[in-house]
Amino acid sequence: MTDRKPLGRLRLGVNIDHVATVRNARGGDTPDPIRAAKLAEAAGADGVTAHLREDRRHITDKDIDGLVQTLSVPLNFEMAATDEMQAIALRHRPHAVCIVPEKRQERTTEGGLEVAREENRLAHFIAPLADAGCRVSIFIAADQRQIEAAARIGAPVIELHTGAYCDAHAEGRVAERDAELARLNDMASFAAGLGLEVHAGHGLTYETVKPIAAIPEVMELNIGHFIIGEAIFSGLDSAIRRMRAMMDDARHDAFGTGVA
Repeated sequence: MTDRKPLGRLRLGVNIDHVATVRNARGGDTPDPIRAAKLAEAAGADGVTAHLREDRRHITDKDIDGLVQTLSVPLNFEMAATDEMQAIALRHRPHAVCIVPEKRQERTTEGGLEVAREENRLAHFIAPLADAGCRVSIFIAADQRQIEAAARIGAPVIELHTGAYCDAHAEGRVAERDAELARLNDMASFAAGLGLEVHAGHGLTYETVKPIAAIPEVMELNIGHFIIGEAIFSGLDSAIRRMRAMMDDARHDAFGTGVA
């Protein structure tokens, strides 16, 4: 048990991007990411995340239209800091907008946004989104310099990139994994001390989620690829419910009853 206490209920956002990846591999309409989003709602997801990439490799504009029209839980719209994506977000005004780095050649988002080098541009970029009522989040590494920059530009939320921690675990690099976990813990506490709401995500699995869920300042986890992959074997409902249960167990083990 830790002396630090959770700042709020731990929420689960389910990323449905890779339902669209499977659909696009064959063409046509199936599997339908909108149906996946509705199933995620029914299974207890607190929100749905979708990343509209510049090259539209998975989620499409039509998918975003459908999600906005049909979801009951909040939509977290992941996007690069481009004029095109800003215009789409301002047209739809989703509950949340998460600004992520994006490279055409990458398979998935490889690291956090470089906020410290682009403070002025990003401050001006996110201002209209916040004015439109979107909760703006910045996807960054667990790095003090980036966190301080995110706070300075007026982003109310940061999402800490957990990929390095998950990769170290998968590759059996125990010392590096533990160092990454310690860094995530320290930086979550630091960010909360600046008044930022802290989220986390990228690469989380059943094996890696509990230590992240036990970080008291983390208020939301966004998990996608693993849940969609696991759904092939156990079903989407089962995969989400199991992840939700593991998150709740981690909170209970760390802080006691009634805080998850």
